Amino acid sequence: MSNNPGGQRTDPSMRPTSISVLIVAGLVAAAVGWLLLSFFYNDWPPPPWLPVVVIAVLAIAEAFLAQNTAARVQRRPGAPRVEPLAVARYAVLAKASSLAGALYAGYCAGLLVFYAFEPTKFARDAVPAVGGGVIASAALIAAALWLERSCRVPDQRDREDEDDSGKPRKRM
Repeated sequence: MSNNPGGQRTDPSMRPTSISVLIVAGLVAAAVGWLLLSFFYNDWPPPPWLPVVVIAVLAIAEAFLAQNTAARVQRRPGAPRVEPLAVARYAVLAKASSLAGALYAGYCAGLLVFYAFEPTKFARDAVPAVGGGVIASAALIAAALWLERSCRVPDQRDREDEDDSGKPRKRM
């Protein structure tokens, strides 16, 4: 830890993603999406399916990565050792993905609320794509939070019971 000019200590460690930050980001994105759509409804393009598919694939990939990383960090039998730099990269990916998922989920939720009260064929046709966006984004948020949790270092007492190779020490 280093001291900054104000005399306060700084902690270089990364903190877990705050659920309240994700909720606020989602609410702000929902409000922005709803306001934009309410002002520019006649010029608004139909919602595409491509972002929904990309976000769903990313959610599946991060869920797989979370399962794999958890096994490697916890040194389960048969799991290879994990590179510390790779775990740091996964944690950054997880933090960014959870925020991006919250923003897109909020945006789609704002559009969904607007379309739900709009009695036009265009609005009815847009509901599946924005509903899929909300669902895919929620899956991405869940997978990202799982990946972030999988990147945590085990407790020190768990690590003290292992030798340098990661195998349990024999008790005498």
